[in-house]
Amino acid sequence: MGRQPTPATDDGWWRSAVIYQVYVRSFADGDGDGTGDLAGVRARLPYLAELGVDALWFNPWYRSPMKDGGYDVADYRAIDPAFGTLAEAEKLIAEARELGILTIIDIVPNHVSDQHPWFRAALAGGPERQLFHFRPGRGAHGELPPNDWQSEFGGPAWTRLPDGDWYLHLFAPEQPDLNWAHPAVRQEHEDILRFWFDRGVAGVRIDSAALLAKDPELPDFTAGRDPHPYVDRDELHDVYRAWRAVADEYGAVFVGEVWLPDTERFARYLRPDELHTAFNFSFMTCPWDAARLRTSIDDTLAEHAPVGAPATWVLCNHDVTRTVTRYGRSDTGFDFATKAFGTPTDPALGTRRARAAALLSLALPGAVYVYQGEELGLPEADIPLDRIEDPMHARSGGTDPGRDGCRVPLPWSAGEPYAGFGGEPWLPQPDGWAAYAADLQAEDPGSVLRLYREAIRLRPVFGDGPLTWLPAPDGVLAFARADALCVVNLSDTPADLPAHSALLLASRPLDDAGRLPGDTAVWLRA
Repeated sequence: MGRQPTPATDDGWWRSAVIYQVYVRSFADGDGDGTGDLAGVRARLPYLAELGVDALWFNPWYRSPMKDGGYDVADYRAIDPAFGTLAEAEKLIAEARELGILTIIDIVPNHVSDQHPWFRAALAGGPERQLFHFRPGRGAHGELPPNDWQSEFGGPAWTRLPDGDWYLHLFAPEQPDLNWAHPAVRQEHEDILRFWFDRGVAGVRIDSAALLAKDPELPDFTAGRDPHPYVDRDELHDVYRAWRAVADEYGAVFVGEVWLPDTERFARYLRPDELHTAFNFSFMTCPWDAARLRTSIDDTLAEHAPVGAPATWVLCNHDVTRTVTRYGRSDTGFDFATKAFGTPTDPALGTRRARAAALLSLALPGAVYVYQGEELGLPEADIPLDRIEDPMHARSGGTDPGRDGCRVPLPWSAGEPYAGFGGEPWLPQPDGWAAYAADLQAEDPGSVLRLYREAIRLRPVFGDGPLTWLPAPDGVLAFARADALCVVNLSDTPADLPAHSALLLASRPLDDAGRLPGDTAVWLRA
């Protein structure tokens, strides 16, 4: 289009923003075909503005065969026809900005779709073969994969082609990994960033941000190997320095999906010339336990402090069991196989805890991400086996339940077919889903939606300063920021409140003695 870069607009908004995650396919259906789309999002922008969010993060909306929910991208410069058109995306970005809401998009740099022009040309024997990882197999007749790497979705990370060669895919076979040692791969992604920044995008979330670079020898995986053959390799930082230079021209920002146990290695991605922020997963995967949550909060703030980066807080996303269901289970620790805590217990318990957790996360210093439907208190949905679409389920032989349960289309209007989502949803809505509808909750002062709206409105009372822990009994978290206090009772025993001048907000009412019940959070004026 020949557009010139827009002036830099980074005023640090991202350091304390509330960012709403939009999984387009399940958000709102504007044309009645059962699939969420950009028209549906545009129609619901007033709802998002009333919620009070600062930005929207869109999961991939690009042209895709949808073998992995859009994370198999065939064309980064086109919107998938199921969602709309590029012109509609441009309108959405502009209309959201007029309402004070910025746009963050998803980039998937580790791999592309097997329908991407590069990969199709590679299969035809073109020079594009160098842009991927093709290798001959092992064994007498090349019948064994080139190494022992396993896919994140289960099974070998290699697929053999009719010509005898194998190609690498750390995820599904339809998602071949790119060769980031090739300069054309780097240049293409920098061009993609400019393409979207030119259209007003304010930021980019980077999928699987620590997996791009591979050991060129592609050695077998050995536990404890240092450096790891494909996770967190040093050469990856040059990629993000180059990306940061592009983003700085536009005042745009990055958030990385970085799963690393080493806090020092994690912080390297947040140096001033690399990524602005990275998702904090320890908080999300921590059970409902005061001591462990406090440790997670302290560790998160400590690992961000040396590089001056803000923390990010998230309770749920499109890959993890919804908060209400997770916290409605016994506190035996997070199980990555089932994406849940312990065994099922009480949905009402999960809702109380999720409400309290919302106030906790929104009171912490840094940015907060809210996954669509969390503000409605949606539980995880049980998907009939014949309707599951997530490849993780099939690739695991049915042992992994997959991620579709947190991706069920949203309920908007209780009195309309399919709870006002649009046409018959691509994933089935459970019986009773309409009880969570946004229109009902908007009229109910005690609803989860009204709690989120009020919390986001009041959140500035905590200022932008640090957190100071206050004395509290076992099972209770209490801290101060600016002239506001947050107190969360994670125990079964009512707790006395610290001295304060006013009660600002509570996740549920205090008891008759004015004490804080278990599984309840409050915000107080000091």
